[in-house]
Amino acid sequence: MKNVMRVSIAVLFVTSGVTAEVPGLGLWNAAELNRREAALSKKVGPDHSARETLADYNDHRVRYLYRDADGLPEQHDKIVDIVIVHSGEGTLRLGGKMINQSSPGRNGESMGSGIEGGERHPLTAGDVIHIPATVPHAFLVPKGKHITYVLVKFPAP
Repeated sequence: MKNVMRVSIAVLFVTSGVTAEVPGLGLWNAAELNRREAALSKKVGPDHSARETLADYNDHRVRYLYRDADGLPEQHDKIVDIVIVHSGEGTLRLGGKMINQSSPGRNGESMGSGIEGGERHPLTAGDVIHIPATVPHAFLVPKGKHITYVLVKFPAP
């Protein structure tokens, strides 16, 4: 139930236009995310992405990512990801078996060179995705396109 509440609050932060003086409040409206998207689009690195941390809280982190090509598969054994697509389009490859999986690092996070099997889910603005811990996943972006999303990372129950 705590996790459902966290996700609901995160979605409200991203979509709400209401401001309040509440300790710990994070509020990123559409105009703010558009401004950050424009800035991130100019900072894309060799991994075809740019990212920034919007806020760090005791047990979870809120990030914003811009991606203009496929990302490497990853898996987090102790972290759950909530993804809220802000703009663009792409595909989430989810599940299956990680190919050439690296040794787990911090929080059981590892990368791979690909995913064998799994499912493909098309993504567009407004989609909200819950990626459970231990599930391999990768974001795929069509040539000439991009996707931006808010990512909330919190410890797996």
